[in-house]
Amino acid sequence: MEKDSDQMAETTTTTTEEQTNQQERDPECNSLHQPLLKRNRTLSSSPLALVGTKVSYIESLDYEINENDLFKHDWRTRSQAQVLQYVFLKWLLAFLVGLLTGVIATLINLAVENIAGYKLLAVTHYIDRKRYMMGFFLMTGVNFVLTLMSTLLVVFFAPTAAGPGIPEIKAYLNGVDTPNMYGASTMFVKIIGSIGAVAAGLDLGKEGPLVHIGACIASLLAQGGPDNHRIRWKWIRYFNNDRDRRDIITCGASSGVCAAFRSPVGGVLFALEEVATWWRSALLWRTFFSTAVVVVVLRAFMEYCKSGECGLFGEGGLIMFDVSGVSVNYHLVDLIPVTVIGIIGGVLGSLYNYVLHKVLRLYNLINEKGKLAKILLSLSVSLFTSACLYGLPFLASCTPCDPSAPLDTECPSTGRMGNFKKFNCPKGHYNDLATLLLTTNDDAVRNIFSTNTPSEYHVFSLFIFFILYCILGLFTFGIAVPSGLFLPIILMGSAYGRLLGMAMGPYTTIDQGLFAVLGAASLMAGSMRMTVSLCVIFLELTNNLLLLPITMLVLLISKSVGDCFNPSIYEIILELKGLPFLEAHPEPWMRNITVGELADVKPPLVTLSGIEKVGRIVEVLRNTTHNAFAVVDNTMVPTVGQMSEVHGLVLRAHLLLVLKKKWFLHERRRTEEWEVREKFTWVDVAERWGTIEEVAVTNKEMEMYVDLHPLTNTTPYTVVETMSVAKALVQFRQVGLRHMLVLPKYHGPSVPPVVGILTRQDLRAHNILSAFPHLEKSYASKKGR
Repeated sequence: MEKDSDQMAETTTTTTEEQTNQQERDPECNSLHQPLLKRNRTLSSSPLALVGTKVSYIESLDYEINENDLFKHDWRTRSQAQVLQYVFLKWLLAFLVGLLTGVIATLINLAVENIAGYKLLAVTHYIDRKRYMMGFFLMTGVNFVLTLMSTLLVVFFAPTAAGPGIPEIKAYLNGVDTPNMYGASTMFVKIIGSIGAVAAGLDLGKEGPLVHIGACIASLLAQGGPDNHRIRWKWIRYFNNDRDRRDIITCGASSGVCAAFRSPVGGVLFALEEVATWWRSALLWRTFFSTAVVVVVLRAFMEYCKSGECGLFGEGGLIMFDVSGVSVNYHLVDLIPVTVIGIIGGVLGSLYNYVLHKVLRLYNLINEKGKLAKILLSLSVSLFTSACLYGLPFLASCTPCDPSAPLDTECPSTGRMGNFKKFNCPKGHYNDLATLLLTTNDDAVRNIFSTNTPSEYHVFSLFIFFILYCILGLFTFGIAVPSGLFLPIILMGSAYGRLLGMAMGPYTTIDQGLFAVLGAASLMAGSMRMTVSLCVIFLELTNNLLLLPITMLVLLISKSVGDCFNPSIYEIILELKGLPFLEAHPEPWMRNITVGELADVKPPLVTLSGIEKVGRIVEVLRNTTHNAFAVVDNTMVPTVGQMSEVHGLVLRAHLLLVLKKKWFLHERRRTEEWEVREKFTWVDVAERWGTIEEVAVTNKEMEMYVDLHPLTNTTPYTVVETMSVAKALVQFRQVGLRHMLVLPKYHGPSVPPVVGILTRQDLRAHNILSAFPHLEKSYASKKGR
């Protein structure tokens, strides 16, 4: 993270003075016990957050339908053919997302298998000739160059491509705009960087990057290409709004999971359970359609590559850990080791989250030193990883091949894949630790999941493997390369699962390979806290439906145990990055405070008239950072007097659109409907229009007027000031709002028509506690601090 600064705004309230908003600049906090970015101590703020490894200003997204006059007219005048064309294009985009994600996933797997495969074949060639140092230097050098390439691309061209990208996608679908997260440069760096990082043997996977790549493809298709080279076709522009873009990015995320695991149903459920905040049946159908297209593309490429046209890529590459070749028989007594695996997974998963939390804080301190520090950190991890993968197999003893093994089993093997690696052993012997370490991560999982091999691995080798991947899993994640968490966690979990299977050997009929599968599932549930989607993904990965009952049990136990200690790993990363993610469940103390009390501690509300002076609009835009303003009309009512009418909300983007198009009136009057349609279209209103600094307004134009009624959302979501914050938070999150109007309980000539406007920042627990410190005690007891 580059050195930067943050704004801290403190709102001071007294009984005799108006609220004031004072800004101070504080340096970023470097303590290991503080968040990566110091939070703003105010309800209304535009905080900084880490997107990838880049510090960016964060805003919210407009998922709410803006029902102004232009939208209503467009909706009334759409013909049946136009509606069908719009729906057809949605399905076409879903098809293209699945198609391109499948093609890119295949190319990534093909590149990784060939680069890593030829590297391992060359290393094995030197080992067979007893030239161990040459093999070490070759392996270390190739890994060093691949890691350097990935890091340079991330650091200098696309900092947002670092990491898995899943936390940022979760935040985006929750309503948080993550700048530069879905651009063309980010996507290309993610593709090339993940190839280099995975082929370099680093303890990371391509699953998280594939989810991010799928989201990038979806975003680029929906907006008609990169920002500087967009297609301006009319129907493409209809999708260039936050609401439709959210749906298509959801399809991209589920397609990425499907491409990583060849799991179409699991991909849909992953999007539903983990990343999506808002869901509906039509979105379910389109995501399933996208994942189905991905599977068809992957299967077609696999069939083509079996003919040997893809180099070393053929049967391997696409993650599919088939354990269907063994019968699954278990009895009541087998529930004991299954329960133990679940408990171990929950405890180790929460411990992994806790330690990784501290490691990421430490990496933040290192990355603050600049780009060179990021590069050196990545290269140090690469050198350490290469030394361990090559050197540790020398600690293992050679094991004679089992003469009773099936005829189709090669022992010892000298290729880049398969069990029973010869390494430094004499003829007829193999090195079990080299089988797990001197291979790609995908093949390591296949080897440790292997069934009907009860005597292949020694306890000492599996223990070294487990400890090594615990260390590598902690210190590899967080460096400046594209990385995923799924595969490292699977490798760690499968190791202790197989160890427990070996310990239970005489007392159970469950195969050791199946114990490894259950161990991997338990650690993933203990760290990521997913259940349904993980269960389906593992069933589609292992191709063994008989594992379903015990897999469900393991996942439920692991998640329950993990929840007793800390949040999921993605929630921890979201908090560290400073992304204002709204949780599904409000804090219990939020029922003791009302939205009216929140509005009272905010700065005074800024409102506009239905027919407003241009000068007033320019002044408001220059002096505030608000993204919406209440439009209030004052009317004279006979026998009552002057009354205020809340006409609705007008967005900042629409005010900028008016100023840029010079839609001014010489006199104070309401415009006709045809005047508005002549100047604007609904597509214009759906897009964003820069900043106030880009607008030039003359002094003469300052005295003119603007009729805001046609551009005002006349049906904003409103709540009464007596509503609890807990209830308002649930509505805000489920509907996908950016602004929520707070109206007074009582109405009268002296009562303001609007109490305040609440945003995402106002409903976050941290910001509420900064204004109401007496709630800190209950909040701290809830978090266990």
